[in-house]
Amino acid sequence: MRTALARGLLGLGLLACASVRAQSTEDAGTPPMSEVIDVVGEVPDPEPMDRAARRDPSSVVTVISVEERGGTARDTAEVLSTAPGVSIQDSGGYGQGKSLVVRGASSNGTLVLLDGIPLNGAGGSMDLSRVPLALARELEVMRGSAGSSHGSGALGGVVNIITRAPGDTLSLAGELSHGSWNTTTGWLSLTGPVLDSELLLLLHGGTSSGRFAYPFDATPTLPGDAPELRRRENNDARGAGALVRLRRRLSQGVVLDAMGEGTLEGRGLAGTAQNPLADARQSNRRGILSLRVLGDLGHHVHVSARAHYRQERLELSGGPLPQQGVQTLRTGGVEAEGSLPLGSWNVASALASLGGEGVATDGAPVTSDGRTSWLRASVRVMDDLALLDGRLHVTPSLRVERVGAFTLLSPKLGARVTLPARLELRANVGQAHRAPSLVELYVRQGTLLPNPDLRPERAVSTDVALAHRTERSLVSVGGFFASYEDLITYEAYPPFAAKPSNFASARVSGLEVDAEARPFSFLSGSLAYTFLVSRNLRDDPRYYLKDIPLRPRHTLAARVTAGPSWLTGRVEVRAQSSQLRNRTGELVLPGRTLLHAGLSTTVGQRPAFTFSVDLKNVLDVHVDDFDGYPLPGRAVLASVALALDVPPSPSTAKKADTP
Repeated sequence: MRTALARGLLGLGLLACASVRAQSTEDAGTPPMSEVIDVVGEVPDPEPMDRAARRDPSSVVTVISVEERGGTARDTAEVLSTAPGVSIQDSGGYGQGKSLVVRGASSNGTLVLLDGIPLNGAGGSMDLSRVPLALARELEVMRGSAGSSHGSGALGGVVNIITRAPGDTLSLAGELSHGSWNTTTGWLSLTGPVLDSELLLLLHGGTSSGRFAYPFDATPTLPGDAPELRRRENNDARGAGALVRLRRRLSQGVVLDAMGEGTLEGRGLAGTAQNPLADARQSNRRGILSLRVLGDLGHHVHVSARAHYRQERLELSGGPLPQQGVQTLRTGGVEAEGSLPLGSWNVASALASLGGEGVATDGAPVTSDGRTSWLRASVRVMDDLALLDGRLHVTPSLRVERVGAFTLLSPKLGARVTLPARLELRANVGQAHRAPSLVELYVRQGTLLPNPDLRPERAVSTDVALAHRTERSLVSVGGFFASYEDLITYEAYPPFAAKPSNFASARVSGLEVDAEARPFSFLSGSLAYTFLVSRNLRDDPRYYLKDIPLRPRHTLAARVTAGPSWLTGRVEVRAQSSQLRNRTGELVLPGRTLLHAGLSTTVGQRPAFTFSVDLKNVLDVHVDDFDGYPLPGRAVLASVALALDVPPSPSTAKKADTP
């Protein structure tokens, strides 16, 4: 595969604020308060222009600080599940597959980014277990029409994973955890000055046997039979990786940011409880390189240019022979973005990008002579108009994208209004697309056949939210509606295969509530609730107007943290209602409520040690997730974290203060 790269065009970006749920660092000893903030703010270096508040200033964006979401949340999927509109599909245990559903869109309809670089795989979906939480500093969750700002693949929304940042002072931090089923995870980071630059070096790894116990009903047709207790076999997982970031100030207001990330992973594929697999294995390798220049040229003029490359290798062995093989995905590109004020009430922006993508297979039969690589190009323009003395901002935008043979048009109109009594109203309407992947179009995967006649999926969505903010609280209530058309679904293709086609459509609507409060410095709480109504619109009496499978109507995540830094307790509740397991409604996945709790204490200052004990699934609830994958029961995790900041020597500080 040859990936085509070319120069992008330098355009114009934006300066605006967005409602986000963020964690403040004003009081390091207590969990911070979510608040509506201006992400641009006063910072020493330019912020990346692909941050949510710059790229899409009218949407309500959930920003979660990973540092403050430790304890009971141990992986990226668990942290993301605390955001409104988000549900996770889990195959069970550390390192096992976890996919993301945002506002009812399928997992391949949510775009996952690492510092703005797409991570979605060759089939269009992203396995969140492959993104260690140790990499992240913040998680941005953009829902609904916000997807039109980030390109193909964002039908339901976008998740942008913001990696840890380099620092100009020497610091060492890390954490080591061990618990049930021989699950051990750890990470170690070092930041500091190197050759007039700032460096971050992060190492991470983890392993688990995954042999948790679960009840299994061997005779489901005989009511009243007691289930037998089994253990998950071939459910182990292991992984390791590194992140390196180097930041260098080229001149006043201009910064060079280089990033390299790589991971190696392997795991058993245990299969479902009804159809276990004894020897199926999966291994993954990923490497990412990025070079970016950010510039704040003064007078609210901002520019950004970047080149990036990603390669992933997926190998399947054991298990059914048709599913074995090796697949390599390569993507890369260049992009440029900028902003320019056009008067006192108007900020215009533009983005241009050009890149390529390709898939290579080894050991998996290919049934199509079509291409396995293609070009990608896009241009996006946006205007931020400030009206009524700045109380009303209107932000129209348009993105034109070329993905292989498909041309995608994504318009969006957003508005935000500042109201009396600390209220703010935001509204958006837009269109987003997902082009068929190279795999869906051209590559056979076992019994899954390609279809070169597929059309792009399309989503038209609208949402409105009202937020109230004080210094110690934030409440946001919003409604949404989306229509999904030309959805790609696999159907039986005689005699023994399945083939994708554009015959599905659906609509979703619902309500999202996001709230946080910190009434005292030692007490904080958060709540995220989603009410989702999904309807299958396929013209078939077996499916028509039934709920879409694996879309719970109610999801809830609530958390309370109390106590000073020397003894902090936390309790967290995750709940979701029952949901259909198949389209006809004959199989139902029961609802569940999981309770997590933890206790931690921090001693010392330089270094500071934090000792924690977390109890997950306190009530030992045994449940299945999608397609019959058992979830772990009660688990205990103990961890110790280290934080050490080395102050500059007096001679260094004096030199730094000298003009």
